[in-house]
Amino acid sequence: MSTPEPDPTVGRLSEGAILRRILDRLAPSRAEVGPGDDAAVIAVDGGPVVATVDTLVHGPDFRLAWSSGYDLGWKAAAVNLADVAAMGARPVALLVALAMPDDTRVSFVEAVADGLRAACEALAPGCAVEGGDLTVSDTLTIAVTALGALETAPVRRSGARPGDVVALAGAAGEAARGLGLLFARFRDPEGTPVAVDDVLLSPSERDAIAAQLRPHPPIALGPAAARAGVTALMDVSDGLLLDATRMADASGVTLALERAPLGPDVDTALTGGEDHALLATFPPGTPPEGFRAIGVVRERGNEAVLVDGVPYAGRTGWDPYRDWDSARG
Repeated sequence: MSTPEPDPTVGRLSEGAILRRILDRLAPSRAEVGPGDDAAVIAVDGGPVVATVDTLVHGPDFRLAWSSGYDLGWKAAAVNLADVAAMGARPVALLVALAMPDDTRVSFVEAVADGLRAACEALAPGCAVEGGDLTVSDTLTIAVTALGALETAPVRRSGARPGDVVALAGAAGEAARGLGLLFARFRDPEGTPVAVDDVLLSPSERDAIAAQLRPHPPIALGPAAARAGVTALMDVSDGLLLDATRMADASGVTLALERAPLGPDVDTALTGGEDHALLATFPPGTPPEGFRAIGVVRERGNEAVLVDGVPYAGRTGWDPYRDWDSARG
């Protein structure tokens, strides 16, 4: 048996292992919902507040050759709005921190602001950027904190019960297909990203790339699901199979998924990330409008997730560092 390294580098550990080391050193959470879900729920005077934060870094999260400032602002807002919606909450505010190299054009920064505003107006009307921070960095980075208000009790990923219907709202695999097109079609012989030429793309390919660069998560369906009696809910950012496994483990059940509702490219639908769909479980019956049934919840068995009754053979999900070719900004 090998001896564990006393002080390994972060590059040798998984995200989960690093997170465990951080949480072990922090004071115990006093929040209504603490670390381990899509967002925290913090009790304050006047009612609980949902809070979440996500960071996009040039290299492992986006490439300037492919993303405009508008794209970056839109995506930074969308991925955070999705985490608020995944708690059954309504997004109400964003706080944005932007770290930029000195040679960043002001027009690019203005485009980021335009994208942030447009995403809020389109995906979460009434939500707006209410503050933030600017600083310099060798690597372009945008970090967004999103705040949300609850009309019901927060919905967690741990409430799925045997007999529930497993349902999905939003795309499955489109963003990953778009990223595959970017890497396959828009890099030079040395592998350096080059600008996207829409003329070279079919309509379906343009849609897939748009799903990667400007995702449209179904934000309004988070609160709607909460009002409809959803039992468990989460944002699908790391692939349907991996996030379904997280829900199954949190709930102590098995999610039995079906291939047919996932479309012709089942493997990409199961393992592709960054769609920011909403995975939900509802009491038996037809899921509410906007959700489509993709399986059922069973008593916990040997596997957390089954696909057409058997364990899935293949990679389990999305790794942003690996799937963005491990390049740094």
